[in-house]
Amino acid sequence: MDSHDDSSSSSFSSFKAYIHALSDTPRRLARRACSVSTSFEETSRVRARSGPDMKKTLRWYDLVGFGVGGMVGAGVFVTTGTASHFFAGPSVILSYAIAGLCALLSAFCYTEFAVDMPVAGGAFSYIRVTFGEFLAFLTGANLVIDYVLSNAAVARSFTTYFVTAIGISTKLRIPIHFLPEGFNELDILAVAVVLLLTFVICYSTRESSLLNMVLTVVHIMFIMFVIIMGFWRGEWKNLTEPENPKNPGGFFPYGASGVFNGAAMVYLSYIGYDAVSTMAEEVRNPVKDIPIGVSGSVILVTVLYCLMAASISMLLPYDMIDPEAPFSGAFRGGSEGWKWVSNVIGVGASFGILTSLLVAMLGQARYMCVIGRSRVVPAWFAKVHSKTSTPVNASAFLGIFTAAIALFTDLNILLNLVSIGTLFVFYMVGNAVIYRRYVSVGATNPWPTISFLFCFSLTCIMFTVIWQLAPPGKSKAFVLGACTAIAVSVLQLFHYMAPQARKPEFWGVPLMPWIPSISIFLNIFLLGSLDRPSYVRFGFFSALAVLVYVLYSVHASFDAEEEGKLSQNNGEIVKESFDIEDHKIEV
Repeated sequence: MDSHDDSSSSSFSSFKAYIHALSDTPRRLARRACSVSTSFEETSRVRARSGPDMKKTLRWYDLVGFGVGGMVGAGVFVTTGTASHFFAGPSVILSYAIAGLCALLSAFCYTEFAVDMPVAGGAFSYIRVTFGEFLAFLTGANLVIDYVLSNAAVARSFTTYFVTAIGISTKLRIPIHFLPEGFNELDILAVAVVLLLTFVICYSTRESSLLNMVLTVVHIMFIMFVIIMGFWRGEWKNLTEPENPKNPGGFFPYGASGVFNGAAMVYLSYIGYDAVSTMAEEVRNPVKDIPIGVSGSVILVTVLYCLMAASISMLLPYDMIDPEAPFSGAFRGGSEGWKWVSNVIGVGASFGILTSLLVAMLGQARYMCVIGRSRVVPAWFAKVHSKTSTPVNASAFLGIFTAAIALFTDLNILLNLVSIGTLFVFYMVGNAVIYRRYVSVGATNPWPTISFLFCFSLTCIMFTVIWQLAPPGKSKAFVLGACTAIAVSVLQLFHYMAPQARKPEFWGVPLMPWIPSISIFLNIFLLGSLDRPSYVRFGFFSALAVLVYVLYSVHASFDAEEEGKLSQNNGEIVKESFDIEDHKIEV
């Protein structure tokens, strides 16, 4: 085990040594940026750098609980109204079904990696074994930042829903007038919630799972209550008739494009299942439990979301649904005898926020822990506590960081900064699972696979840009059809001409490469629906990540390689694990 920290390594031992390291940056980048790891190395030598192992205490039902808890937060109580009112109308039910299918396809990609490589690193580890250290760091850094910012936003939204639940008018926030707008309301309750959950996840993963299970069961009971109330008080005519006859009518008031635009909007309600893959290191039987846990949670949440969308669509005509608070608004605006339902929905949403926050904080800590194992951030983050068997340093640091942001920063500012990083990581994992199946480092020519991934992504980007920007008409339909034909042709050509270099030993994505390719397309399509501030944030944090990598990470990993703590190059990695992975190569 590596006992000393990166700070004592040669590049950082003195100012002169660091200046020398910076002057050597181009050579170090050439050596380390594209260096890949293997599943054997990730599950053995790399994992050993954390000290004690994380306890294998989780079963499939724990993972289903984490998946449901991570996904069913406050998002569905907001996105349903916006998607129905502005985009899909009553067909928002199908929007949720399509978004659920997208999430399931992405979940398949995560599952193949998690079963083959049950480590806590999730997408960071998956990309590190395929595309190398630099892209892994870039995606991992964006994902951790997204987790922290979204968790801060979710914590502040807890205060809002808690106020609704207990029926008081005050916002429970302390105004500070000398601070700038958007940062001048202190949210003490949000900080308290984050710090309390940080203590829980530091104490024990098993107890965290039990708490999550209790909160998730209670939350689902509230959701079932909302669904039953919607079907009980709703009317079938609301599925086809708007309140204002001048508005488009029918089940598809905005056509097929409205259904897909609605799916892009509500897909953000499914983000959270990826945190389940970070629990893989603590699962007793990864081969059985991970596929059930990941896919089962996505399917269960899809059913719940479709039923919720159906209930709100029956309660009110789509043009009467409140975009910001569809469910509580449906009852708040009704007769006096039903206003109490609005308070009950506030309670349910509060439980949902706690579960999604708990799962996300578990996930962000495990991402940070494994990034620390790779030495691209200080090894202090990789430490697993000997008594609690949890990544206590990463959990505490990110918990305090999240609480500090939640204390000051307005919810709307935070919401403009999330989602794009997560969708980008989903896109990268889709590419990575195809690359890993068709390329064996040192034994297979990677360029056919790289060329396919580039051409397919480029075609998907063209389709998305035309869908978003081109005016409606026959020419738009023709160009979209042409892009679809090109994408399918490229995919089919690759499928017939490129043999798979690796066959998963236990569980693999079916219909390769179709399912990951569809996942790639859908994630690009959803990325195209995000607003400009999202891309500004992504560009800013990506540039910051590149700067950190160039000024610190590449030198730390180079030093670790020189000291024999990291594999030196792609060829040696293959030699080291060839015998172990040879039985996975497809003849």
